[in-house]
Amino acid sequence: MKLYTKLLLAIGIIAVASCATPKDIAYLQDIKGETSIKADKAEPIRLKPMDQISIIVNSRDPQVTAMFNLPYYSNRIGQTQSMSDAMTSGGASSSQGMSGYTVDSQGYIDFPVLGLIQVGGLTREEVTEKIKEELLDSRQIKDPVVTVEFMNLGFAVLGEVTRPGRYKIDRDRFTVLDALALAGDLTINGRRSDVMLIRHDGNKDHAYYLNLLDSKELYASPAFYVEQGDVIYVTPNDKRMRESTVNGNNVRSASFWFSLASLLTSTAVLVLRFVLP
Repeated sequence: MKLYTKLLLAIGIIAVASCATPKDIAYLQDIKGETSIKADKAEPIRLKPMDQISIIVNSRDPQVTAMFNLPYYSNRIGQTQSMSDAMTSGGASSSQGMSGYTVDSQGYIDFPVLGLIQVGGLTREEVTEKIKEELLDSRQIKDPVVTVEFMNLGFAVLGEVTRPGRYKIDRDRFTVLDALALAGDLTINGRRSDVMLIRHDGNKDHAYYLNLLDSKELYASPAFYVEQGDVIYVTPNDKRMRESTVNGNNVRSASFWFSLASLLTSTAVLVLRFVLP
């Protein structure tokens, strides 16, 4: 009976150990109760070559304003509207038909009437103020209202997330948590302590590793705020990597331990039938 009891106890310990709940699942585990988290100062997104932006100029005189706006292309084939007509008809509210400016390799855009304007390295606010000053200096418009929006700025998410793909950056101060939320969050097989972000800077690529379990480490990372062109890769955990192999059901898998426990139990029952009177 002692042998039988010890055998059952051992099987129980193995089964419990194989079913243990992983600890590295919940985000920001170091936060306990109400607390303040200080992140590094967020730098607004600065324009780079090949970025596209829309610039809309408004004023009290629509005819003068139209000179400083690119044509608005309707979604209907063969129809083209000026910006003033589009604003009147409400068409400019759809970014699908909006013409944009592409920042060239030297950081310039070719703006109507004003010509080449240097915008590379500037934020949206700085571009807005610069164009407004240029318009006022031209003395052709007295009360310009300038709106600058991003068009093609985006990032990619790969690996163990619900919806891998490319997503748009629609505002400044866009965090990695915002990015992962757009991708449907990490799957249960994603390694929360090992999220890699690759950022292209000039002629080099930099790799940053983010730990979603530690708030202080995460918020202090220079990659906490996402920039255009970033690639986020969520590393699969050990279980996921084992599933990709032919011999995935090895000694580290839970199914192996359940099979072993079942075999030992059956063996113990057969042995005890012969040992016990």
